[in-house]
Amino acid sequence: MTNASQISVHALGGPTAILEIGGLRLLTDPTFDAPREYVAGPGRVLVKTAPTALTPAEIGPVDAVLLSHDQHKDNLDVGGRDYLGQVPLVLTTASAADRLGGASRAVPLWEHVDLSRPGGSALRVTRVPALHGPEGSEPVVGEVAGFVLSGPGTPTVYVSGDNASLDLVALIAGRFAVDVAVLFAGAARTALLGDAYLTLTSAQAAEAARILGASHVVPLHFDSWGHFTEGADALTKAFAQAGLTERLTLLHPGGRATLTVATA
Repeated sequence: MTNASQISVHALGGPTAILEIGGLRLLTDPTFDAPREYVAGPGRVLVKTAPTALTPAEIGPVDAVLLSHDQHKDNLDVGGRDYLGQVPLVLTTASAADRLGGASRAVPLWEHVDLSRPGGSALRVTRVPALHGPEGSEPVVGEVAGFVLSGPGTPTVYVSGDNASLDLVALIAGRFAVDVAVLFAGAARTALLGDAYLTLTSAQAAEAARILGASHVVPLHFDSWGHFTEGADALTKAFAQAGLTERLTLLHPGGRATLTVATA
């Protein structure tokens, strides 16, 4: 007998999205500031170029925030940081939890937190590795988390966070049969690491889709900030060149899609 499971993804701009799965509502990397500039260090200015599609009040209640990291404004801006005081749980890295306090909870690598679902079952949130740049960049860019969501009657969903390593994607694919991949793309680049990319390029996102075998891929983190060097057109082209167009769900800020996955 074949059943179907679903996840709804509502893209709000940049890395921020509402995920509705298993009766729960999760929010990724909150960014709510109006367009503005942020001084990020000597010679480094991050520019938010577009507003977030919804305000915190318009989002409504969420069950948890999946926060890849707190140290960069394009993943947690001033408004996003304020928003964390309104939510019951923030799952993130140990270093971010130490800095943020409040409802933040550190999830060690490869360990999990079970979130209670309506009806008595649980959605499992497993912390998986992410590398925010080339090998050896961790002391500069800091700790970053990815997540895998799984549970009875739900698709298995990989949320990459700011990861630039296909080797880590392959490691995750070896442990989980991923149905839906929410990939932070954009080929982000700043003066922090020179010409190196801090997130997946569009071609790497397509390759990650192939490695994971995911039937659906939803890119985030490719719009609304000036240091993203590849956008929607590059993603469309890369997936077409890889023969994976049918797997790509490309959402612009405010766009929403419900993805259905067949399960045995």
